[in-house]
Amino acid sequence: MQKVVLTGYMGSGKSVVAAQLAQKLHCDWIDLDQEIEKVAGISIAKLFESKGELYFRKLEHELFIQLLASSESLIISTGGGTPCYYNNHQLLQQTDVASFYLKAAIPTLVSRLQSERSKRPLLANLTEVDLEEYIAKHLFDRNFYYLQSKFVITVDEKTVEQIADEIIGRLT
Repeated sequence: MQKVVLTGYMGSGKSVVAAQLAQKLHCDWIDLDQEIEKVAGISIAKLFESKGELYFRKLEHELFIQLLASSESLIISTGGGTPCYYNNHQLLQQTDVASFYLKAAIPTLVSRLQSERSKRPLLANLTEVDLEEYIAKHLFDRNFYYLQSKFVITVDEKTVEQIADEIIGRLT
């Protein structure tokens, strides 16, 4: 069965677009970060704090493989770093995977993430001034992995519905 996988930097809209896609396509949607929290029994922030990023990334990889191996059609919204670790970017190329990089410009990401820093472990200790520089550096580092997705959808200035419709258009 086909999997639709959404990748992109935190704040690019992966979860909200996945929810909209699931509604429009009448199929299940799984947010990989929520799945990790369910399995671990604690929030991602607490998981980072107590077990570290390496433990988190290994669990993320194992769950991602399980979801892709599932016999049902699924929409999967990944975490911002998912494609960048444990060769997860190679999984985006599987024949039964339609992978989409939701590409957002740095100013879009900064405006979306400023108020969410406390909920995002990697951003929690950044000042507002450092946020833009951090995002720019991270995007530069992660761009190769995001671009392993089969399709790139620019999300700036678009509604969730417009993005979902563009993805559906690429599926057919």
